[in-house]
Amino acid sequence: MLEKLKSLELSRYSIFIILVVVLVAASMLSPNFLSTDNVFNVLRQVAVITILAYGAMTLIIGGMIDLSAGAVMAFAGVASVMVYKSTGNLLFGVLAGIAVGMICNLINAFLVATLRTPAFIVTLGMMLMARGAVLELTQGQNVLQLGDFILIGQGNLGWLPIPVLILIVVTIVIWYLMNQTRYGRSVYAVGGNEEAARAAGIAVEKVKYQAFLVNGALVGIAGVIFMSRVNAGLPNAGIGYELQAITAPIIGGTSFSGGVGTVFGTLAGALIVGVLGNIMNLIGIGSYVQQIVMGLIIVVAVAYDVFSKRGKARTTILKSDAKGETLPTAREGTVPAGGGTAAS
Repeated sequence: MLEKLKSLELSRYSIFIILVVVLVAASMLSPNFLSTDNVFNVLRQVAVITILAYGAMTLIIGGMIDLSAGAVMAFAGVASVMVYKSTGNLLFGVLAGIAVGMICNLINAFLVATLRTPAFIVTLGMMLMARGAVLELTQGQNVLQLGDFILIGQGNLGWLPIPVLILIVVTIVIWYLMNQTRYGRSVYAVGGNEEAARAAGIAVEKVKYQAFLVNGALVGIAGVIFMSRVNAGLPNAGIGYELQAITAPIIGGTSFSGGVGTVFGTLAGALIVGVLGNIMNLIGIGSYVQQIVMGLIIVVAVAYDVFSKRGKARTTILKSDAKGETLPTAREGTVPAGGGTAAS
């Protein structure tokens, strides 16, 4: 029993141990890593990826996926910039970006939840449509001279960068949604076993709509921060960001097969991705090699998840045979009674 508890604790905190090791290694590889300017730069970059990752985490836990996040982020961000420049109202600009993200994901939700189309195909199509829409909207030209819009991505509140402050607020909200609400428990249940969730009275289609809308709001916020940080509306922004958004929760313990994942694990995964990218830039590793490294991280993380699940399933079968009983087929990692999440 003691060995099982130790194994559970090690599994729960291993991602944070890895994060500490990565931070120490990065500080040793480059003396510039711990400089104030670089730390703030990393935090601003990580804010965008982490907010996207929270949306990806929500969908993956629910048994879905979003390949359109990067393109929709660009569409939402550029729309936000254009509305701000047209109205001069910063709030209208931010709301426009969030609205575009949610509308795109509402379309995804309709196709996935109502028409039962695979999320992989739907979001792949949305990636192409959103990218085409933003290129058509801008005719492929960057939108410049953003004025006070840059305060969202470049400003500080005291010593704290505003993107980091937004990230803290978003983290608290997503943690509350996933851990303290019926919506969060339903997402875990649907991802763990959709048919069992339906039999238990959960409105599966409604949960999928809600998950996509939450993802859309997060993608819109990320787009606003990104365009503000780079001081331009870039229609070609966000290429490959959907992969980083998926990588972060997978590294952080979210199961690619659904039903398992934590907010703080995703945060740690996003920090690891951000720090690795930053340190590779500092020590002069080329962008092509960086793509190879990130691809390897995705493959290893998913392979480990599949292997660990296979090991648990085999252990369960052996125990069932030894007792001469048939055990329930409930998925590993579904949310326990009382609303707590499964440990990653």
